[in-house]
Amino acid sequence: MSTSSDVFTVRKNATGVVFEGPARLRQVEINTSASGTPRLTFTDGNGGAVLLDLDLTNSDTHSVNIPADGILFRGGVYISTFTALEAVTTFLS
Repeated sequence: MSTSSDVFTVRKNATGVVFEGPARLRQVEINTSASGTPRLTFTDGNGGAVLLDLDLTNSDTHSVNIPADGILFRGGVYISTFTALEAVTTFLS
């Protein structure tokens, strides 16, 4: 497991694995599309528990700062819902 100073980013534009193995999600930057109902869901691995579920507004950039030490994903960070979004950048440690 990384220390709090070992922050790295991963950019995605679809559902799927963000990072395999344990990690802490610390921040998310989201670019939404002009149409549809933007939604982003992270699960603890593929098919695991939903640990973060976000409903967003259209045509905007959103920054979600996660307090304290972030959200611990023991089974890996996985995006299970990626609706009406252009891209997501995750900050992990």
